[in-house]
Amino acid sequence: MNKFNLTESNTVEFKTSFQKELIETVVAFANSKGGHIYVGVADNGNILGVEVSSETIQNHINSIKQATQPKIIVDIELIQKNDKNILDIQVDEYPIKPVSYKGRYFKRRNNSNHQMTPIEISNTHMKTINSSWDYFPDTNHDISDIDENNIVKFKKMASIDDSVEDIYSKFELLKDGKITHGCYLLFNNNDVSLFTNIEIGRFQTETLIKDSLSIHGGIINQVELVMGFIYKHINKAYVITGKPQRDEVWDYPMDAIREIVINMIVHRDYVSNIHSVVKIFDDRIEFYNQGKLPDELTIENVKNGTYKSMPRNLQIADIFKKADIIEKYGSGVKRVIRLFKEYGSKEPLFEDRLGGMVVVAYRKDPFINATPKTTPKTTPKTTPKKLSTKELIIEYIQEDSLITREKLSQKLNIGINGVKQHILTLKRDGILKRVGSGRSGFWEIVDK
Repeated sequence: MNKFNLTESNTVEFKTSFQKELIETVVAFANSKGGHIYVGVADNGNILGVEVSSETIQNHINSIKQATQPKIIVDIELIQKNDKNILDIQVDEYPIKPVSYKGRYFKRRNNSNHQMTPIEISNTHMKTINSSWDYFPDTNHDISDIDENNIVKFKKMASIDDSVEDIYSKFELLKDGKITHGCYLLFNNNDVSLFTNIEIGRFQTETLIKDSLSIHGGIINQVELVMGFIYKHINKAYVITGKPQRDEVWDYPMDAIREIVINMIVHRDYVSNIHSVVKIFDDRIEFYNQGKLPDELTIENVKNGTYKSMPRNLQIADIFKKADIIEKYGSGVKRVIRLFKEYGSKEPLFEDRLGGMVVVAYRKDPFINATPKTTPKTTPKTTPKKLSTKELIIEYIQEDSLITREKLSQKLNIGINGVKQHILTLKRDGILKRVGSGRSGFWEIVDK
């Protein structure tokens, strides 16, 4: 038999002879998970053999060492198959990445080598030193671009009493006197640049938009802004059961939708300057986020939770965790799938597409699998409580945190000045507050 007993893969490469492409494979293996290069074997696995002298192995080791940076020292073993010589070049994963060959960087994908882009080179190095892009100083912005109110909001969310200055230090938001990229993204003062934009729309058809909103500014606020728009444009049904209160059944399991939104914001590739997009249709919600999965991860790994969590933005993820927005790194997608199944909904679609990740959440008929209507044997007669105007305002804001004063005026059938007066009272009593302003702001109920 003249065939080698292995096939080419992400850790195995065949070469007919020692050549420069072989050193590219050494670098690709060193930048990935390591591997074996078998010299003297054709691509189809046929054993060809190579000539070997007493100096051959040491010369190859030296050639690889001199051509790589940092210098890679490989192990080479001589193997004999069918009376022919094969060299097994064993490459270990290098601890400090990336490694280059003549100024070029390669990584292994499946059974071939790919030259790394500048962003891949940078991200690979930052992962090696257990850091990420968002921890590095932002040379284009300074502390004047930060809204201190956003940091105060974070303090409240994280239940900490440190001063704003201590927050900068404690969470490494300042490096060498400059704010970090993460600090700017998290707490900026409503910047309308491409960095943090999320475009969200309610679509009647694939091309007809009924309503839209461009969300920007500090991402510490974006989860609630996105969720407010989604709540505004999906349905809630009331299912009558034997219980004293009606059951509220939304089109989607809203805890799962919130988890998708959080993942979209935390794991976005902010270096790319490409908007995140949310599209709400009659039967589904589509979420698009720029940023592909790392090469070593697959969609199935993410869905099953069988992977080590590797947040793209370590500082952002840490702040979100401290603020109790996310519970645990790496649990999001698996939890989303579980929540959809428990809700009786179709499992969402997760897909790599156009250099990013697409999640499609499918709408559930709220009356499917709902608790059947039952009538107690004895139903006490009760008089429905009439809600006050202030209570109605709170109820409408619970349903839609983006609702305008004009819309409240229409629903309540009172003048706009009356609405303003009731809102002023609720704010004065500490029940209601306004977060942000204009089109980008939303209502927050402090204490119902």
